[in-house]
Amino acid sequence: MKFVGLCFALLLGAFAVEAQNTTYILKATRVFDGNTTHDGWAVRVKGDRIEAAGPAATIDSTGATTINLGDTTLMPGLVEAHSHVLLHPYSETPWNDQVAHEGLALRVARATNHLKSTLMAGFTTIRDLGTEGAAYADAELKQAVNQGIIPGPRMLVTTRAIVATGSYAPKGYALEWRVPQGAEEADGPELVRVVRDQIGHGADWIKLYGDYRWGPLPGSHPTFTEAEVRSAVEAAHSAGVLVAVHASTPEGMRRSIMAGVDTIEHGDDATLETFKLMAEHKVAWCPTLSVGNQSTKRANFQNALQAGVTIINGSDVGVFAHGDNAREIEALVSLGMKPVDALKAATSVAGQVLRLPLGEVKVGSFADLIAVDGDPTKEISAIRKVKFVMKAGTVYKQ
Repeated sequence: MKFVGLCFALLLGAFAVEAQNTTYILKATRVFDGNTTHDGWAVRVKGDRIEAAGPAATIDSTGATTINLGDTTLMPGLVEAHSHVLLHPYSETPWNDQVAHEGLALRVARATNHLKSTLMAGFTTIRDLGTEGAAYADAELKQAVNQGIIPGPRMLVTTRAIVATGSYAPKGYALEWRVPQGAEEADGPELVRVVRDQIGHGADWIKLYGDYRWGPLPGSHPTFTEAEVRSAVEAAHSAGVLVAVHASTPEGMRRSIMAGVDTIEHGDDATLETFKLMAEHKVAWCPTLSVGNQSTKRANFQNALQAGVTIINGSDVGVFAHGDNAREIEALVSLGMKPVDALKAATSVAGQVLRLPLGEVKVGSFADLIAVDGDPTKEISAIRKVKFVMKAGTVYKQ
């Protein structure tokens, strides 16, 4: 078995190298380019980029390998903008036990499988928002993916995430014990140092917890002051790094918006006025509809749509099984988004918010492409029928 495994790994590595030097013509019945659908299109891929896209008769096939995908929809690879690859479903093991009792090697082994499952489900990019006690393992998993050691999506990582002292977890231990936390604690001027340290450890984004369930009163309450959040944002932005904030309360969200953050995660208790403020300041929302009670989130989501907030797809996967990421896009539709707009939230809009050349089938974009049975702009469940996956010009599923 060891020999077979070694052969497979060598074969995968050799294939990846070969694929980088291969030019492909991809043909399907229809192409969703991240904004609209075209019949009879073809896409030319060279290396890790899209070289041409348009009516099949206009695409030069010289020197290219043609892949005919038949009666499918060819489209950009999907973006999962809120994942936790180092967590597994809480129905299997509660969060506290994962963080406090599962060792780093065990968690990385699980994450390796999580990354493959995510890629095979058609999600070619993830923004992983915190290792939840697993140190900088996400940055090293990213290295493993980039080096072709393991298959996985394109990764944007935040490493440890940042919380205010005393506000996070695990909790419930004797008060005289100093228990390692699921994120890195920092306050006041120390925030700037920690932001820079996490960037130095490989963070592509910074994640802050702008509010949390802490203090003597029930529910969530703001953690950082507006000035603290602003200092962290200024330090991150000066290094070209964007900032995501976990925030559910109107005040936690307001402080984050006014401090200049780039995305807000969750926002479960936001008001219409909060969403209008987000739209005014061009702060995108990642609603994570897949976790919690959707029936209580419907009115909240309708307020966001009314306010014109930019919405990106992100599910908080890890709370539930990796590979089932499509449930968030389905939830966007079930709560009132048109299928084409939900697809944009997971493709072109996500690419704009992440500021990467992905999510669109156009010249110069990353060759992150999938093909699904059916037409997801008409029936969103088609995104679960993934027949083909290409990431950076390498075919992983066909």
